[in-house]
Amino acid sequence: MKYSIIVPVFNRPNEVEELLESLTHQTIQNFEVIIVEDGSQIPCHDICNQYKTQLDIHYFMKENSGPGQSRNFGAARAQGEYLLILDSDVVLPDNYLKSVDNELQREPADGFGGPDCAHPSFTDTQKAISYSMTSFFTTGGIRGGKKKLDKFYPRSFNMGIRKEVYQALGGFSKMRFGEDIDFSIRIYKAGYQCRLFPEAWVWHKRRTDFKKFWRQVFNSGIARINLYKKYPESLKLVHLLPAVFTTGMITLSLIAIIGLILLITTGNHNFLWVSTIPLIPIILYILLLFIDSTLQNKSIKIGMLSIISAYIQLGGYGCGFIQAWWQRCIKNKGEFSAYQKNFYK
Repeated sequence: MKYSIIVPVFNRPNEVEELLESLTHQTIQNFEVIIVEDGSQIPCHDICNQYKTQLDIHYFMKENSGPGQSRNFGAARAQGEYLLILDSDVVLPDNYLKSVDNELQREPADGFGGPDCAHPSFTDTQKAISYSMTSFFTTGGIRGGKKKLDKFYPRSFNMGIRKEVYQALGGFSKMRFGEDIDFSIRIYKAGYQCRLFPEAWVWHKRRTDFKKFWRQVFNSGIARINLYKKYPESLKLVHLLPAVFTTGMITLSLIAIIGLILLITTGNHNFLWVSTIPLIPIILYILLLFIDSTLQNKSIKIGMLSIISAYIQLGGYGCGFIQAWWQRCIKNKGEFSAYQKNFYK
């Protein structure tokens, strides 16, 4: 067995069905599928049973412990030479495994991963969220794009690793959020190498609405500081940009508001400049996002939604980052996360 596909699941039976259906169309068949139900109240056991004649599928139910520990549970039962870690909200193109196989034959890799994009069937909101998470103008391309401000760290929505390396590192840590980056950092620190497989991409649904998306990116901002406390060298300039963006946007908005108040109360037209000049960089950035997303998605509506999504992505991450920096670096408190119990609600 060459590949073991490991998928932790929590209350997402419909998404699992879409993922399993996409696996039946793979052009390479030398793989098994391990579904680990992480204490779900809405299990996907019946759906997995429907695919037993089409896939080499193994279903396990366990108490809730988070995605990282569920992946470890699956890895301990895997037979493949390579472990492919996927999130339950991804769908694979027919040539996904073939692309992974081609890359490994061309050049071996200890750890690897691929990019993600939006499927045409996704909602406009999901496409806008996908844009904000993958665009160079929002994340610097650190999530698998070709234009990058940082080296490539595989993430758990589309991650592969040699089983012997996984076992040598002890798998994922007990971090509830940011555990995939923690794992990637440990891969590098142990002397192994990770590589981007640009053609091994997936369709990734991410969150289905902006409220859930805020919770996701807020937790990601907190996780970045938690990672910094474990690995100080892991914090790069690109990770500071959302916090700088958040404080900058708040500062510019406050200056504009104060200028407007002074203009109204004093009638001094000199304050007109104070109320308008700070808005120029905000407007220019909004236009940049709108034009770029509209062209990429060929939709004005998605372009407009991408503005909201980008500000949530940067602002939510920035707020989580700043809060965690204050709690952990200034007040010296322990590791924490937000929205843990209602993360998917």
